[in-house]
Amino acid sequence: MILLRRGGKHAQRELEVLLGRRTPQAKFMPDVWVFPGGVVELDGADGEPARQPEAPDAEERAHRAAAIRELSEEAGIDLPADAELRPWSRWITPEPSRMRFDTRFYVALAPAHSPPTPDGSEIVEAGWFAPRRALEMHSKGDLGLAFPTIKHLEELATFRTSAEVMEAAVGRVIRAVMPRIVGKGKEMREVLPADV
Repeated sequence: MILLRRGGKHAQRELEVLLGRRTPQAKFMPDVWVFPGGVVELDGADGEPARQPEAPDAEERAHRAAAIRELSEEAGIDLPADAELRPWSRWITPEPSRMRFDTRFYVALAPAHSPPTPDGSEIVEAGWFAPRRALEMHSKGDLGLAFPTIKHLEELATFRTSAEVMEAAVGRVIRAVMPRIVGKGKEMREVLPADV
């Protein structure tokens, strides 16, 4: 969930996004700042085994429900079930990775006066950041960020307000992005598929 809000005082209302720091004990991306998120729960009623939804719209509803649920669980911010979530991107973990994820990112507006309250388990710290500020802090070594988060923040930094982001999401064509791993050892890094 890429949760958006207008930040600052009256004269300085630039776009801000919610980021949470994952626990250092996490098996995947420990101690980095990310957007709230988690897995889609497709359990049936009465303890039936999990199964894939039968229709694309059911799958979409399951992903939206997961985004809203995880935001509440990890950051203590509640959105109504009918909150406007707009698809923003879809990222798939690179093939050599041991843990693979197919992640859908949504943008949504935060309710007024929404201070985050980290759950202390998955997310141990949370806050609102202007995308450029988060990227600057990362470049100084003050804010650990995962590659997909960096790329999303770089794109979001081109927008001035949350309304502009929400408008840009209307009719946005979503294509799956699967970064590549290049180099070995300490030189290993992720790059976008088109990067040389």
